[in-house]
Amino acid sequence: MVFEKFANFVIFQWMGLNPGDPFATALNFFVYGVPKISVLMMGTVFIVSIIRSYIPPEKTKKYLSHRRTLVGNILAALIGILTPFCSCSAVPLFIGFMEAGVPLGVTFSFLVSSPMVNEVGLIMMLGMFGWKIALLYVTSGVIIAIISGYVIGKLKLEHLVEDYVYKIKSVDMELREPAFSERCREAKNFTANFMKNTLLYIAFAMAIGGFIHGYVPSGFLTAYAGKDNPLAVPLVVLIGVPMYNSAAGMVPIIYPLVEKGLPLGTSLAFLMSVAALSLPSMIILRKVLKVKLIGIFVSILSVAIIFTGYLFNALV
Repeated sequence: MVFEKFANFVIFQWMGLNPGDPFATALNFFVYGVPKISVLMMGTVFIVSIIRSYIPPEKTKKYLSHRRTLVGNILAALIGILTPFCSCSAVPLFIGFMEAGVPLGVTFSFLVSSPMVNEVGLIMMLGMFGWKIALLYVTSGVIIAIISGYVIGKLKLEHLVEDYVYKIKSVDMELREPAFSERCREAKNFTANFMKNTLLYIAFAMAIGGFIHGYVPSGFLTAYAGKDNPLAVPLVVLIGVPMYNSAAGMVPIIYPLVEKGLPLGTSLAFLMSVAALSLPSMIILRKVLKVKLIGIFVSILSVAIIFTGYLFNALV
């Protein structure tokens, strides 16, 4: 409410713009969204950073390396929520898991969950769509991560991992337990650096969202990707694969699309495909995975995202 009042004051009183003007509508979306999301993001990233300090990658790799059942996929998917990475940033940690002997299916559950359902994307979803849609998004994303990783694990595809990966042995490091004050200090520094590196991208995404909000006609999107088009969901997934953006960067873009009439399931399928199936991350994965395994992974995840999109469109 505070941010909405601030945006209305700046746009309609201080600048004197007409509420019906497309530029005023777009600018209001931007001025309202950027500070609101920034404040939510700073608070949540700080808290999650403290929580994450208790489960460093070394402990995570050692713990997950002994989990070969569905429990391992569930844990990996939940850990992925606590890592504010885009798909390309999650890949190096995924490689570290592989080198540490974490089962293949478990590592894939992490690889899906980390970029698609991280806390930053959740903040954006919560701030723009409300808690019900945010909860629905997180739940579906985690389920997709668990199922896709579990299926890959059951297919026994370890032979499609490059041979050198299994020859690398991770060195166990003696971990020091820092004091809580030190954890807070590290979390503050991480949050500051994270905001410095992320805010520009968030502002750019909000600017794109504002443009769509103010200038794109409502009937334009529904004519091509509305509920009447049965191929809309696989189409947006296909469009999303070559793109590269994080979940946080995509939420401000899909929000005005939903407002303009694009079905929620179609919009979320687009977000998920961009966040979890970006072409750059597939190129990086080629370092450790053979092309056939990458193709299987993309196919399984695409089917899961498309199914989720259709399910959301039917339920919401």
